[in-house]
Amino acid sequence: MDPASRAKSVLARPNHWLDRVGDVWLVRVGADRRRRPLLRLDAAQVQSVRREPGLLPRAEGGWWLAGAGMDATPGRWLDRQQRMGPEGRSVVVSVNRGESPIAWLARRKGSDGLPFLSGLEVTAAERLREDFEAAAMTGQVTMDWTALPRDRTPRGPGSVPPSGLARRRVRQALRAVGPGLSEILEEVCLNGSALQAAERALGLPSRTGKVQLKLALERLARHYRMA
Repeated sequence: MDPASRAKSVLARPNHWLDRVGDVWLVRVGADRRRRPLLRLDAAQVQSVRREPGLLPRAEGGWWLAGAGMDATPGRWLDRQQRMGPEGRSVVVSVNRGESPIAWLARRKGSDGLPFLSGLEVTAAERLREDFEAAAMTGQVTMDWTALPRDRTPRGPGSVPPSGLARRRVRQALRAVGPGLSEILEEVCLNGSALQAAERALGLPSRTGKVQLKLALERLARHYRMA
């Protein structure tokens, strides 16, 4: 059995889930994080699991394997669909088939009884997510946005494929939000991580991710000239 298949097989077992500590991915069993992890995964193995069958964030942080019978709301259930590519060819892409963390937060209210996220902030988050999924036409779910080339060469109309334009819009939006806040957008809006999981991945103190996310969405709405 190849490493990716073994990772999927282990995660499919009851109470087995995927955790992230910094840049290290760990397969754990049960709720006690002090227990020795069952397996360590590299980036290629995690990407394989994300592509098929997908991952669902746990309420306590981390991810369940999609289809393993676990309830993980809010979550991002990655499915595969055939769509028409920018050159008229049929391509297979990853799409979100579950409730996003932003949609879940949009239904929550603050201590003042008002929605935690404004309508403009939710709209801005969805616009960023749509560009991200349009940019990932190769089927990849995550990308290193900082590594994208900054091409300043003038181009004629129609010379840049739609996926390239979407990548450019994502890069511009994250740059406008700025370092220190764009990271929480990548984790929650693009990677579909629950807030607790995003906090751990970014090394943030507990309950600070919610504040950072709202500030980031405010800047994102201004970038899109919604506010």
